[in-house]
Amino acid sequence: MSHAGRIIGIPGLEIERVVRRKGIEVWAKPVHRPPCKHCQGNGLRIKATYLRTVKHTRQGNQVMTLHLRVPKYHCQECKRYFRHSFTGIRPRYRASEAYRLEVFEAHDGGVTQRKLSRTHLISPATVERWYQHHINQKRSEGDRRYCPRVLGIDEHFFTRKKGYATTLTDLKNHKVFDVQLGRSELSLRRYLKALEGRERVQVVVMDLSETYRSIARRYFPNAAIVADRFHVVRLINQHFLSVWKQHDPEGRKNRGLISLMRRHQWNLRDEQHANLMQYLADYPVLQALYVAKQRLIRFVLLKTLTRKKASIKLPVFMRLLEELAESPLRALANTLRSWLKPIVAMWRFSKSNGITEGFHSKMEIISRRAYGFRNFENYRIRVLAHCGWDGIINRV
Repeated sequence: MSHAGRIIGIPGLEIERVVRRKGIEVWAKPVHRPPCKHCQGNGLRIKATYLRTVKHTRQGNQVMTLHLRVPKYHCQECKRYFRHSFTGIRPRYRASEAYRLEVFEAHDGGVTQRKLSRTHLISPATVERWYQHHINQKRSEGDRRYCPRVLGIDEHFFTRKKGYATTLTDLKNHKVFDVQLGRSELSLRRYLKALEGRERVQVVVMDLSETYRSIARRYFPNAAIVADRFHVVRLINQHFLSVWKQHDPEGRKNRGLISLMRRHQWNLRDEQHANLMQYLADYPVLQALYVAKQRLIRFVLLKTLTRKKASIKLPVFMRLLEELAESPLRALANTLRSWLKPIVAMWRFSKSNGITEGFHSKMEIISRRAYGFRNFENYRIRVLAHCGWDGIINRV
């Protein structure tokens, strides 16, 4: 590669002159004649030459513009015509691929269209068009992916008009696999039927949603359903706080007591535990339920157990549910019984939907930065660009 090619980044160019005015104007021409693009012959003659102007890159705060002398060749062997092509510059484009990628990365990183139109001397509509072009390239590569082996499924709010959306997460690689509008089987049926690689999914992690459980059973037949540990602990605390409100409505309003009741017993200091036991001494039923709740949470937090250890823990867990079924927490016991198999599967696996919840926070930031979305497909593209296609941008 010549010195000019190293400086500009386009091989096979000879610089004729450089003028610095408001920007950097570079006049260049190709050094060698290429072989015929049709027959690979070398017998070429120059039919005509025309001037092509292309924005290439920025050096400092100045835009470099290339004025290329483009020969039109006539092959003496196959009698066909073609124009000289340059590496990194597509035919009939007014900007090089490096320049378009630079604009895309800046806009993807948060630089506004108005700012880019001033710094790169293009219109805001051009910024949007280039951004959509690169995103569609990434989407075409992402649409050919197969379902991940460890899949997380959860819902999040989209808009008041269109309701909720369903997030599918690759929990093994920490990426969003896809986002689809709706959270019912009717709204997701068409998408799930066309999903490639459904049979290869081995684990589906979800909250205690009956709708998602029926979807997993029907469309992911080879997958084991695993309950999300965070949602199970939250359900236990919600039922316990509801029973506490029935026994002592005034104490339920005490924010300090609420904080102590929600914490795990092993996270309390000795002074805090003594104060809590002193309060519960006036409510024997509530005290017994609190002890049962702590035992239940210890079971829920078990993970990475072997099959043998899980079989030992299961009878003790079932006896605890039988005790709760005869207490004010009978509704909680019935719910845990109906989700017994996913909860036991939770003991065997360490994955949870905490990764999905983290992506939901990032989706909220994306929506706020855009001041909301009306078009769900635009929202989906941006979510997948930021949360699901890492590394693809380097190959575009």
